[in-house]
Amino acid sequence: MTFALLQQAQAQGGAPAWTNIIFIGGMGLLFYFLLIRPQSKARKEMDARLAKLKAGDEVVLGSGLYATIERVDDKDSKILYLKLGSNVVKAKRQAVVALASENKQD
Repeated sequence: MTFALLQQAQAQGGAPAWTNIIFIGGMGLLFYFLLIRPQSKARKEMDARLAKLKAGDEVVLGSGLYATIERVDDKDSKILYLKLGSNVVKAKRQAVVALASENKQD
């Protein structure tokens, strides 16, 4: 049925069918380069930063709190022990959104 509609559009003097395919392919490429690729690049950079966290680093949590990493769990490296004031809390590595040194303004 679709083929019949394409033939009918060509018979009426419409644009050739391959132009629609090129247009859709171009939109797909545009979508990839403007949305998907930058997001995956940012995710890879963040994963690399999270993997490098060590004791003594000052970090910013997703809640906006600043904390210092007390230690990294030996059994499960996804768990961090963070010092908030005089308290030590246990948190997942994904709770960290940035290093505090990256957020300092001059």
